[in-house]
Amino acid sequence: MNIKISGVVNDSIVDGAGLRLTVFTQGCTHHCNGCHNPETHDFSGGYWVYTDDIIQVASENPLLDGITLSGGDPMEQAAACAELAKQAHTLGLNVWTYTGYTWEQLLAEQNTDRMALLQHTDVLVDGRFLEHQRSLDLQFRGSQNQRLIDVKASFAQNTIVLWT
Repeated sequence: MNIKISGVVNDSIVDGAGLRLTVFTQGCTHHCNGCHNPETHDFSGGYWVYTDDIIQVASENPLLDGITLSGGDPMEQAAACAELAKQAHTLGLNVWTYTGYTWEQLLAEQNTDRMALLQHTDVLVDGRFLEHQRSLDLQFRGSQNQRLIDVKASFAQNTIVLWT
C-alpha cells in the first residue's frame, strides 16, 4: 500500500516512549498555529512510499520499541496508517498515533478506516495543538489539552483511560 509522507526519523526518543521509528505523514487540515511540523500540512507536498518499505526499515532496527505515526495527521491517510500499525504489531512493536482530532470526534464519526487505525494504535495523542496552552514540561505532547490515551484500555472500559 502507498502512503504519502514528509519523512521518517529512525531512533526518535521524543515521539513516544522508548526508541521509535517516527513516520511523518503528509497532509493536515487542522493548520494549528505554532505547529511543530507546518511543512506537513500541504497535501501536495511530500513523497509517496510503500508501507512495506517503512516496515522493512523498522524490522532492520532491533533496538526499536515502537512506531509513531505523526504528521501532518495520520487520520488523513488512515487506511495506509492502519496497515503500517498492523504490520508494526506483527514485529512486536507498539504504535503511537498523533492526531488533531479528539477521541470523542473519532468515535462519533465512526469512519471505517480511522476506526481501523485506532484499533491498531496502542497510545493515541489526541487534540489540536493549542499555542496558548503550549508547555515544554509536558511529556510527548505540545499543549495541555492534548491527551495520551491508552487505546486498548479505553475500548475495554468504554471510557477514556490515560496512558501513564
